[in-house]
Amino acid sequence: MTQPPLTIWRWTRVEYERLVDLGLFQRNPVELIAGQLVVAEPQGSYHATALGAADDALRAILPPGWIVRTQMPVALDDASAPEPDLVVVSGSRISYREAHPSRPALALEVADSSLEFDRLQKGSLYARAGVQDYWIVNTVDRLLEIYRDPVPDASAPYGWRYSSSTWLAPTAVAVPLALPSVRIAVSTLLP
Repeated sequence: MTQPPLTIWRWTRVEYERLVDLGLFQRNPVELIAGQLVVAEPQGSYHATALGAADDALRAILPPGWIVRTQMPVALDDASAPEPDLVVVSGSRISYREAHPSRPALALEVADSSLEFDRLQKGSLYARAGVQDYWIVNTVDRLLEIYRDPVPDASAPYGWRYSSSTWLAPTAVAVPLALPSVRIAVSTLLP
């Protein structure tokens, strides 16, 4: 006897946001990734410290008209509302009262146990959405990984990947694409 294939329910971002508004996920933090609910990883103290350090570093150097959103949804497409550790977006907080941002200038993940997921799954998702600047604060190897230049790639999880990657040591300086006059010492992202 053969088993029929399992059916996977794919959620839309609108359905997901409605369930969030109803309070369904208050005890179980999840994010919507390509129609599937993914449970958010718990944060250890080093992860939380690195997240705070990156938040402080970015806020300190952003010019007026730019904000940092910490662990808040990004409306990438009709089936995805991930919650990157940090995003840099133009505008003010009030600019996103009616809808989450859809095209962050910079998406940043702090990664330890989620490193491979952030590289492959989230990297492909952000590339597919056209996010031009994706950074991973790699706490395992104490590096900043910078991914740019999204390109189609049928072998990538969501059909896209970044064609350019740079790995920077703590002694280096990083420059966001959207803010070429801004310089961030990598060491400030890696406490």
